[in-house]
Amino acid sequence: MNELKRLCVLCFGLVLTGCVHGLGRPLPYESWWLGFGGPSYMEVWIETADAVDIQGHVFRRAMSGIASVQTPPNFKGKPEGWPANPGGGKGKNVHGADLPRLIYVRWQSLAEPQTYEAYIEIPEATRQQMLSSEQVYCRGLGKWITDYRNTLTIGLAPGGVTKTWIMGVCLSAIEVARVQGAVVKIGPFLGRSGGQYALPLEPESKAYIEKFGIPYGSW
Repeated sequence: MNELKRLCVLCFGLVLTGCVHGLGRPLPYESWWLGFGGPSYMEVWIETADAVDIQGHVFRRAMSGIASVQTPPNFKGKPEGWPANPGGGKGKNVHGADLPRLIYVRWQSLAEPQTYEAYIEIPEATRQQMLSSEQVYCRGLGKWITDYRNTLTIGLAPGGVTKTWIMGVCLSAIEVARVQGAVVKIGPFLGRSGGQYALPLEPESKAYIEKFGIPYGSW
């Protein structure tokens, strides 16, 4: 999908959601986190991740670059499936945003290689959970704290599969959505790189995939 068409789709989302707020109060935290990760060895480069909040504001390139992917030596990683608590991933705080309504992400699955894009809608029930505080004992801090699930983490897997969770610093992850992305037919960087992808695979990733292949269907 080209840049103009993508913006048209985002703007259509604004028409549907820009006047819907209904919360009537500021967020109880300064920002929420948008992070990305992938299964072990299945390395990912994010061309862009754009966020639309419930006020209709668009935050272009809220995240880009390398996603969080583990590449342990000696084939010790387990790329099949997703962990129950995937962590925050690599990302950024989205400052100045209200709660998220839509995330658009276009990424390079370097393990294949292939380029995908996906539109991930954040349900209203999830936004309410992001506003709800919980008292939780935080082992890392050694004390009870008031925590919010203001971390939005998106897993990106080969085959264009995405899975989204919300979580807190000390609160467990809740699954939000599983969305199948689409192939970007014009290739990486919207066809501007002559088919070249952002990075070569790390040696550990290359060796794992050559030996075991890509576990399609496990995500």
